[in-house]
Amino acid sequence: MTTSPDLARTPAESAVTLAHIMSEHDTNLYGTVHGGVVMKLIDDAAAAAAGRHAGVPAVTASVEGMSFLAPVRAGDLLTVHARVERAGRTSMHVSVAVTSERWNLTGPVTEVATARLVFVAVGPDSRPHPVPALLPDDPAEPSGPGSGA
Repeated sequence: MTTSPDLARTPAESAVTLAHIMSEHDTNLYGTVHGGVVMKLIDDAAAAAAGRHAGVPAVTASVEGMSFLAPVRAGDLLTVHARVERAGRTSMHVSVAVTSERWNLTGPVTEVATARLVFVAVGPDSRPHPVPALLPDDPAEPSGPGSGA
């Protein structure tokens, strides 16, 4: 199966925003949210963005990087923004930005984590499945191999 150019999508078309209020059940002995809880939300949002782009389920192939920038506490509204940044033949690179703010207040918003993950699209036969090309959000942006997109 080959990828048809008319199936090409922009990063905005597959972007996902996931929001979750952190509770005491999510915290560690230090009173902050477990890194693993944040990692799961990152993986969930990134998988949804990759699956939207691919049109089929996508599985995590690797975590290329993850940085925790600030602590998250119970009562924080954690917002996870994921978008496909690059698409290969069957794989997709997804970037994720995580912010937090108090659940009952407007601002301030704090950047708490960033991540970059690689997903592989999986077809009904449980084998890697071709994914659509990734178009730039802005038609003036370059696309394709080596463009950094």
